[in-house]
Amino acid sequence: MSGTSEGPIPRAGTTSGAGPSDVTRCDHQRASLTELRDYRAAFTAAALPMAVVDHRGRIVRPNDALGGLLGAEPATLAGRSAAGLVGLTSDGPALRAYNEVLRGARPRFLCTRRLKQAGGRPLWAEVTVVRMGDVAEGAGRVLLSVADISDRRELRERLRHLRMYDPVTRLPNRTLFFERLATALETPPVPDGTSSPRHGRIGLCYLDIDGFKAVNDTLGHRIGDRLLTAVAGRLTHCAEADGRHDDSHLVARLGGDEFAILVEDSSGPEQLADLARSVLTALQRPFEVSGHRLSVSASIGVVERTSANTSTTALMQAADTTLYWAKADGRARWTLFDPERNAHRMTRQALSSTLRPAVERGEFTLEYQPLVGMADEVVRGVEALVRWNHPRFGLLAPSRFVPIAEEDGTIVQLGRWVLRTACRQARRWQLEHPDMPALFISVNVAVRQVRDSDLVADVAEILAETGLEPGLLQLELTESAVMGSAGRPLRVLQALSDMGVRIAIDDFGTGYSNLAYLSRLPVSVLKLDGSFVRGFRYEDGAHPSPADETIVEAMVQLAHRLGLTVTAECVETSGQAERLRRIGCDTGQGWLYSRAVAPERIAELIGTRPPER
Repeated sequence: MSGTSEGPIPRAGTTSGAGPSDVTRCDHQRASLTELRDYRAAFTAAALPMAVVDHRGRIVRPNDALGGLLGAEPATLAGRSAAGLVGLTSDGPALRAYNEVLRGARPRFLCTRRLKQAGGRPLWAEVTVVRMGDVAEGAGRVLLSVADISDRRELRERLRHLRMYDPVTRLPNRTLFFERLATALETPPVPDGTSSPRHGRIGLCYLDIDGFKAVNDTLGHRIGDRLLTAVAGRLTHCAEADGRHDDSHLVARLGGDEFAILVEDSSGPEQLADLARSVLTALQRPFEVSGHRLSVSASIGVVERTSANTSTTALMQAADTTLYWAKADGRARWTLFDPERNAHRMTRQALSSTLRPAVERGEFTLEYQPLVGMADEVVRGVEALVRWNHPRFGLLAPSRFVPIAEEDGTIVQLGRWVLRTACRQARRWQLEHPDMPALFISVNVAVRQVRDSDLVADVAEILAETGLEPGLLQLELTESAVMGSAGRPLRVLQALSDMGVRIAIDDFGTGYSNLAYLSRLPVSVLKLDGSFVRGFRYEDGAHPSPADETIVEAMVQLAHRLGLTVTAECVETSGQAERLRRIGCDTGQGWLYSRAVAPERIAELIGTRPPER
């Protein structure tokens, strides 16, 4: 056909004038444009406030949600500083981190800011800045997003309040108290002359409500909780009055009926003492609770020291110890921490923890003090006195450890060792001096040994083991222990007496002094307390004071009428010995004759008069 040029017919699936690669490229471009429009539409419609920010920190493209959050048309935000809009410019560290993301030095940044919405309502926002990558349009740009976390923050604060505050009294609880205490101890002092000087000292009033358990037990926990709430109110008032209306005082309920007032910037012990006095006065006024008039008080442990020289653990240990002192001293009082008293307590605790092992390791030894006949001053017997060769504290007298042993029950084990050792030594003296009158051995027995052990079986076993005659063993018990004997203790004493063992009342005259009661007890010896003998004094250097001598004479005469013998303790002068001899006292014991000595020295005194001192 003229005017036309016929060529080959195109194959299906091809376009005239375009190769396969051109078609594929066009398809990819159309898909990319579609995807980009979808991304922009999603960005604009997203509920999360967002904006694209360039490398200078200027907003390039905000979405509608960001405009709504800030109360502005999105178009008016373009070109503005993103950092200024989300409150980063006033926070140096946050601003530096934000700029590092803009420069590409870090990939992302996240922080929490407090912003204001369009209507002025404050909100907590989580601001996130992320680099957008290296695509052509996004090179050097970042994506800023602002998430409203106010509800989450409020929930977290409510949970923290539940975790940090006591639901009954609404006071800070133990957790918040220790958090504040740790912070206070870490805060350095600020010198005077500054706007807010700090003394670098800390104080604590640690108190326990006396009588609260009785309220709970009789009126129920509902009334008890209301009483605790009323107590909390008075404590808060005292703290506010002392704290000069600042927040340096924290009143907390630590649990049960225990409260604490933390003084974070104490001016000295006097301030804490004044605060403790005001608390005592406030709590001693009656409480009106649900129609009940309730009276309680408090025991308060007071600790005050420099913050730099203490720790949370040390401060609370001192407070707990001091509160214990206040209770032990009679309750309804405050007690200031005393380092010397605490050192004594620590020593006592150290002794208590090593007492039982010390018995097993054989750290104890016995010394013996002569008991001398007043008529001829010949040694008739000896008293066994236990000593502790402590590896740290040296040689300890019984007064240092026997009360501890009585408290924890170690006295049973220790007393059995003393009894066996003393009886064995007395028998040894008897065998070594067969031609001399045998010495009796006097051993102290604690009331707990009578109550908690089979003392009768122990004595019988030891006498049989050592071969000592029962009549040569004397057991000494304190007056208060013997006078209150009934039931099992009385049966024990009677069984020992029936065995032939002598029972002596030690320190007689310091307790009940009931001689009539003695007639019903299996007692054979009275040991007069040394305070009577020490009372034999001369008022003017020529005439003796007759009072103590008259009392001792009366007791000796009554004891003799009851068939008892009398031993005077603490005989230190020849004048005392002469007057006791004239009164009719049977035996004496004291430094005039001899101190407590090793068994070798006693062997030298058997059958002789002790040398005059």
